Amino acid sequence: MPASALFHPAVSPVRRIGLVGTYPPQVCGLATFAAALVKGLGDGRNHVDVVRLDDGSQSERVELSARTAATLVNGSADSIQQAAIALSRCGVAIIQHEYGIYGGEDGDEVITLMQALDVCSIVTLHTVPLTPTVRQRAVLETIVELADRVVVMSVTAQRRLASLYSVDPAKVAVIPHGATLPVHVRSQVDPLGPVPPQLLTWGLLGPGKGIEHAIDALGLLGEIGIRPRYTVAGVTHPKVLVHSGDRYRRSLIERAHDLGVGGQVTFDASYRNVSELMRFVASAEVIVLPYDSRDQVTSGVLVDAIAAGRPVIATAFPHAVEILSDGAGIVVPHGDPNALAVAIRDVITDNVRAESMADRAAALAPTLAWSRIAAQYCALADEIAAAHRLVAM
Repeated sequence: MPASALFHPAVSPVRRIGLVGTYPPQVCGLATFAAALVKGLGDGRNHVDVVRLDDGSQSERVELSARTAATLVNGSADSIQQAAIALSRCGVAIIQHEYGIYGGEDGDEVITLMQALDVCSIVTLHTVPLTPTVRQRAVLETIVELADRVVVMSVTAQRRLASLYSVDPAKVAVIPHGATLPVHVRSQVDPLGPVPPQLLTWGLLGPGKGIEHAIDALGLLGEIGIRPRYTVAGVTHPKVLVHSGDRYRRSLIERAHDLGVGGQVTFDASYRNVSELMRFVASAEVIVLPYDSRDQVTSGVLVDAIAAGRPVIATAFPHAVEILSDGAGIVVPHGDPNALAVAIRDVITDNVRAESMADRAAALAPTLAWSRIAAQYCALADEIAAAHRLVAM
């Protein structure tokens, strides 16, 4: 790789960074992540060029922003080449990786892109499968081989990648998922007051979110006279909507009605920008993440809940087990409404415990600010650049 392709902090204080991924107005967790990271990087010391990934889920033509340097269209060899050219004008390329967003078998077009780069690369892995297919394993191992460094967002993901995949563990760095820190006054839980405590689950809806278990837990709590409100905020995931329509949301509404808790459950599909969402999250007494996944090593919703300083009740997916282990929340077994009900009861009826959990979450929050996460990516980029300069000397 030519040394001229690398930025040189001694020559110019401004880094030029390329970023590849889905991007707003596309609706998905990776697009939200990419936009937040770009904003965190754009502090005056970095210029960010975005290569927006068109994975076919956007039904209408997307107006490109001023940051957009190119569009990578799945299945288009020409767009891959143009994306590589745009990225190679930068000092480093940060590539977002998730199975299903790139074209080819198991998204192997990302390999074609990386092979065409004439610039250092950092790949952010949003998924590290516990039981990958043969092809998924091959794709991920090749990505790590081609990348200068790979970022995972939890220690669990780092250990999984090192132990289950044939990769160089020295290439793997842990940088947490970032979060927007809200400005708010924490609410006090008063289960005997006139306003029932508020539970909240949010994010794109679809099978696997486990919301049916939380609704079942409300039914169990009602049997002992505890009736919190429960808001399920978010629209149906666009890809789920294409294949299954709004069937999952309708099934949840019917379930709540059948259990006699329909009046306690609100389905809120309102659009909120990031600041509004974080204020909304901060207004809830408890965040409930009843996910079915036993494999999830990264959850942006979990990180946002912690950043908002709220107590969290989550099923035992790997990221929750890791981040809630020191008291910011309660981890319960998967698919167990009774365990969910007990945890909800304990938090909303015990102010001391709820405040202790909220205090621990609030203590963790500053470490997750996007400005700090972006600074870690910049430090990693500088480290790569320095290593390449030494090799070139």
